[in-house]
Amino acid sequence: MIGLLAALAASAVLAADPAGRTPRPVVEKATAGTSCVAPPEVMRRSHMDFLKHQRDDTVHGGIRGAKFSLKGCIECHASTQTGSVNQAGTNFCVSCHSYAAVKIDCFGCHTGKTGTAVAQGASK
Repeated sequence: MIGLLAALAASAVLAADPAGRTPRPVVEKATAGTSCVAPPEVMRRSHMDFLKHQRDDTVHGGIRGAKFSLKGCIECHASTQTGSVNQAGTNFCVSCHSYAAVKIDCFGCHTGKTGTAVAQGASK
């Protein structure tokens, strides 16, 4: 039953393809006037590796605010309606991860909203 509900929720964020192909996720646009740290095709394929390596640099080396920071992603890709990348079905992270059936585990510890502390318990 839970799987059926998840499938229905995910289908709500998919755009119908008139050619009968698999519908693509509906992704809200990034903040106007910004430029991504890498081309979209590179980010689609490798963002998880960039974030993982940045996590290691931050946790082990104390390096914050580097090119592939989670905070930087959230600042550009948060929804103008929710201020989040993971609150609603059309938010940036949720829409693609639902489409690909991939679990997002970043937000168990980190907030997906702009203007809030990034790590749980961290001060602003």
